[in-house]
Amino acid sequence: MSKPQVSFLPFHALAQFMRDDFRQTVIRRTMNAYADLPENLRANIDKQTKKSVTIPGFRNSVKAPVGLKIRLMNDAFEKRADLVGALLAGWAETHAELRQQVYDLLTERGWEVLPIEADRTKLPGFLTVWPANEDFEVLNAAYKAKHPDSEATEDDVSLMAAWISTRLPFEVEGKEEEEGEDETE
Repeated sequence: MSKPQVSFLPFHALAQFMRDDFRQTVIRRTMNAYADLPENLRANIDKQTKKSVTIPGFRNSVKAPVGLKIRLMNDAFEKRADLVGALLAGWAETHAELRQQVYDLLTERGWEVLPIEADRTKLPGFLTVWPANEDFEVLNAAYKAKHPDSEATEDDVSLMAAWISTRLPFEVEGKEEEEGEDETE
């Protein structure tokens, strides 16, 4: 019996699932809250910015003005997995209440997720298998039913679900098995 293989999509694959305007919002929110983030998150954002973002006129891109960094981080977001992980960890920190609410929602629905305090940036990326019958619409409806007064957008809830679960809906659990069964009948 062979062991099931686990496959990952690098963090920057998330760019294919996000609208450009929302990606910019995530980067802007993270960088505007930079000074209030814990030291370990700031250090990781700085490290990844220095490594992944080239800003003309600055030998050290960390020293560039925030507005310039935000614009050039948007380009790097599509190519640099470590930068995306660092930015998402910071973004999740700026949404601490939403992070806890989505974590609780996913665990109540039977999702297997890492502890909320786990450093997801240490992972190689997102798992590719998404639970069946749990698309973003279903999760957003369940979230709204549970937190009707929340000001979180559907994009925020969806991104937090992807980050907390460390999954992207690339493949749906059981889909291949069902398709294989249909072919044999």
